[in-house]
Amino acid sequence: MRNIKVTIEYDGTNYHGFQRQAGGVPTIQQVLEDTLAQLTKHQVNVIGAGRTDAGVHAKGQVINFMTDCRIPEDRIVLAMNSLLPDDIVAQKAEEADPSFHAQFDARSKIYRYHVFNFRVPSAFHRLYSYHVPQELDIDKMREAAGYITGRHDFSAFRAAGSNAKTSVRNVYRLDIEHVPPHIYLTIEADGFLYNMVRIITGTLLYVGKGKLAPRNVREFVEAGRREEAGPTVPPQGLCLMEVKY
Repeated sequence: MRNIKVTIEYDGTNYHGFQRQAGGVPTIQQVLEDTLAQLTKHQVNVIGAGRTDAGVHAKGQVINFMTDCRIPEDRIVLAMNSLLPDDIVAQKAEEADPSFHAQFDARSKIYRYHVFNFRVPSAFHRLYSYHVPQELDIDKMREAAGYITGRHDFSAFRAAGSNAKTSVRNVYRLDIEHVPPHIYLTIEADGFLYNMVRIITGTLLYVGKGKLAPRNVREFVEAGRREEAGPTVPPQGLCLMEVKY
């Protein structure tokens, strides 16, 4: 059996997240498994590096699967893309060590959240950004972001329904890039809790709007109470950019 590692890009607009679900709703994993079964002529179990939520996109999702199919790696990408819908694309395939696991072997993941900060919305960016018409204080948002980086208990930024054994994570960086009218929040960590990036983004946007002070974010981290942090922003602005191994 071969262990094949594939980097995947997808538009999550029409999917109920990455993970296969009961009831036949469309998910990224379901489409990939059905496609690979057609390609390899046997049932395939796809393992994903991250279980992105409904409406969330990916430029650098990583999957792996086991197969006895002898198609060369460079042909796997072409074969997959000939069968996949247009909103899911295989970017690169390689044969990995038999022990490689896309989720458990990941050292860090990088997510980016895109805010469209302009007085009127955009027809072109509406599926890939969150529209915020109010003027934002970027300097205060960056100050608040400094309290997020490092190793902390992120219970205040964890949505209900998370089954993670621990809420401690190490955030290596949180960069805020302002290219008017676009704001990009890029966060890299050794792991993420359920809706963690979207709650952090909502909290920082509250700081930018003047509803919270930067020091409040430090207090939220220390207190660990979800009800004190900001709202969970919509999914369409979020994209899994890269998984590092």
